[in-house]
Amino acid sequence: MPTYNDTPLVNSKEILEQTGISRATLNNYIKLGIIPKPDVKKAEDHKTRARKIGYFPKTVLDRIELVKQMKKEGNSMEDIIDRFNKTKLSSAIGNPPVSNGENSENKTKDVNYIGCNEDLKVTIKDIHCPAYLVNNNFEVSWTNSEAENEIFNQNIHLIRNAGARNIFKLLMKLDSVNKNKNELIDFHMSLFKSRYSRDILPNLYNNISESEIQTLEKSYDKVSVKDCVINETYTNLIGSDGILTSYHVFYIIFREGIFLVYAHDKMHTDILYLLSNRRNIINELLKQCIPSLISFCAIVADLQDSSRICAELPPEEYFELINEIRRYMESSFKKYNGVCGKHVGDGMVYYFLKDKNAKYLMNTIHCSLELRDEMKKLNLEWKRRKGWLNDLYLNIGINEGEEYFGTISDSSSIEFTALGDSVNCASRVSDFARYGAIWITKNLINRLSAEERKKIRFGIRRREQDREIFIENTFSRVMDMLKPDESNYKKYMDIATLPITEIVDMV
Repeated sequence: MPTYNDTPLVNSKEILEQTGISRATLNNYIKLGIIPKPDVKKAEDHKTRARKIGYFPKTVLDRIELVKQMKKEGNSMEDIIDRFNKTKLSSAIGNPPVSNGENSENKTKDVNYIGCNEDLKVTIKDIHCPAYLVNNNFEVSWTNSEAENEIFNQNIHLIRNAGARNIFKLLMKLDSVNKNKNELIDFHMSLFKSRYSRDILPNLYNNISESEIQTLEKSYDKVSVKDCVINETYTNLIGSDGILTSYHVFYIIFREGIFLVYAHDKMHTDILYLLSNRRNIINELLKQCIPSLISFCAIVADLQDSSRICAELPPEEYFELINEIRRYMESSFKKYNGVCGKHVGDGMVYYFLKDKNAKYLMNTIHCSLELRDEMKKLNLEWKRRKGWLNDLYLNIGINEGEEYFGTISDSSSIEFTALGDSVNCASRVSDFARYGAIWITKNLINRLSAEERKKIRFGIRRREQDREIFIENTFSRVMDMLKPDESNYKKYMDIATLPITEIVDMV
């Protein structure tokens, strides 16, 4: 029976809950050697009915997610097992220790497990060979100094504009006599081709020349698609000193982008260990991403009268409400590619980053309208549940801007944030909104095309005697919607001259 000493553990019940696989699938993965045999011992969770339960290294969660991803890409279980055997992860990484009572036959079976030796503590900082991360726009968002020196021949960290770090733009800047240039372009194009059509190439990055477009199109037509979760290849690159160096290139595909490592043969074992821990890799990379000057939209959403609601509800119910609001809204943010950001209090801030098709502007508006609809559903649910007359409103403020965007991290979490006034402005507009209204700045509306503006119903509500009139396609300064004798007048002086409008619906 294997034992795992000083290793973070997860039991079989937790594995089933967190991965969504069945118990039969879990047992099958153990038989196939994809995950190790469990260490069966007394259940630590008193809520479980089982007197004994199997415990696994926590790294099996990453392994199961890896298998699920490979299945999505059309790989059969035979292909997956064959892939693991080809990369020889078991011999490179090590196997789970076994107790003295384990016979030799069982030890032999355990050798096929792609395990994780906790003695090997390889991190991103320990990679002393070229390595970098390209995001889904194929912009370099993290790189080490070895890649800057041996691949790009420049300091990438000094390039603050994300678009200027497009991998193909960087490779195009290599000396025309550099023999590595075309080989590197073809290699990255094979990764690009698995995600994007040829039509995107003429607009791949700013100030692209006709000759560069022709080079990229020629490469696109020539290369075959590379699209595996973890893959490897070999390449020979000529350094600035004229010496030819052989590299064993590994690349791993994440939702956030593609991580590439140009390993020397002597580093083969350490790199394989690192790549087997997908979750650790992406967490480390996100913590160290290069701050970038990026155009984006920000949604700030706050629960109206949250202090009063907090006072009226027992603590556990208030926290339950806040968590339910986040769960209700999460799918909408994911649908429109929102990135969760740092926000004080019980509200939310999400960023929508500019992409090649500039859909981030409309994505922000669509998302805000969905948030309002979801909040109406949650409001009805809590009214039925509590039998109260309170209405729950999520007040939303939206603004756009171009700021430095990066991460703030500690040992356990990563928070995305933007420097500058754009988010602060959206927060103040959210504070101005009442009764679930969606207020948006004129700057953002002006960034939309004429066709996009026609799809949105927006304007300002005016009161004429006892009637409310909605004047479409208009804006107003914040100060013009407040009376000087109102108690809140001074509160909004910092955005007093800001022109805003209310989003009502899509046409």
